[in-house]
Amino acid sequence: MLTKPVTWLANRFSSAPKQEAVFASLTELYQQLGSASKKNTADLSVIEATAQPIILLSDQHKGKRNGADDFASNESSYLAALAYYNAHEFTYINLGDCEELWENNIFSILKHNKATFEAEKAFVKRAAFVKVYGNHDSFWRYDPLANQYLKQMYGQSIPVVGGTLLQFTDAANTPLHIMCTHGHQGDASSDGNWLSAAFVTYIWGPLQSFLRINTNTPAASKMLKSLHNSMMYQWSSRQPGLALITGHTHQPVFASLTHLERLLLQRQLAAANGDNEKLRQLDKEIPRRRQEYDYVQLDFANLRPGYFNTGCCCFSDGNITGIEIHEGEIRLIKWEMQHQQAIRTVLEKMSLQELAQSLSANHQS
Repeated sequence: MLTKPVTWLANRFSSAPKQEAVFASLTELYQQLGSASKKNTADLSVIEATAQPIILLSDQHKGKRNGADDFASNESSYLAALAYYNAHEFTYINLGDCEELWENNIFSILKHNKATFEAEKAFVKRAAFVKVYGNHDSFWRYDPLANQYLKQMYGQSIPVVGGTLLQFTDAANTPLHIMCTHGHQGDASSDGNWLSAAFVTYIWGPLQSFLRINTNTPAASKMLKSLHNSMMYQWSSRQPGLALITGHTHQPVFASLTHLERLLLQRQLAAANGDNEKLRQLDKEIPRRRQEYDYVQLDFANLRPGYFNTGCCCFSDGNITGIEIHEGEIRLIKWEMQHQQAIRTVLEKMSLQELAQSLSANHQS
């Protein structure tokens, strides 16, 4: 009885973002961050980040370890990654959707995720943890008892913020700001006022989950991934000296390119250089990547390198991806378990100086 009307409503008020709303919401957050003091407020965080290593991960969607828990197979990789980053004194920025609070209540999350909360707590103790809310865990923003639950998780109450601004200055004195947020800005079903967001958190999301209706979010829809990435890129490309890092789509993006687009760019270069061996390797790899994600932006070879996406910590193969900022570089990294051993792989990297100068040059031109 409920499935048909709720499906109609889900399609009618889907999470497909509107560009005007996306741009307005991101601009508002950026302005708030820009005017904030260098202290955490209730909704913001600004970090002088030049000298400290940073890891950004997102979209764990921690559940209750049942068949619907997308994080269950990724927990080992996640715990290994956090142990490494804590040992090397990274600041950990979690970019939202850490807890799956559309499909689960907070009590089941607390019960079944004690190991991950202990691993995150190590960063809290060092004052090196920033927790950003997403659409699936906007509970942290709206629930009046959120602070009490956070104390159970981390031993103390911590701010859960809408975004973080990282501020860098390189050796050539070229300023670079990196805005980090979950990326659901402009989503009509998740980024409205407190009443609409609370409705989605406590009624709409659980109802769609109970009825097993595809919520049609960017994480579940190839079309919406493309639309989301395009809008995030278009907004960031208009901000001088700014790069943007989000999560939300579960698709890694580095310097505005998906993995498929980067492979195609490498193929163009290999063809121009007459590198037949590289061409053979790429011609084997590209069809496999097209099975995962076949959308390619027409002007992908000329994009401004200012948009990044962490990917997620709930891939079905147990791997996780994220963005590292360390030793003067920004890197896309992957963690995977091989024979019960955690393996860290750098998939892409770029110097912060190159990024800053590229963003500055693009705007000057």
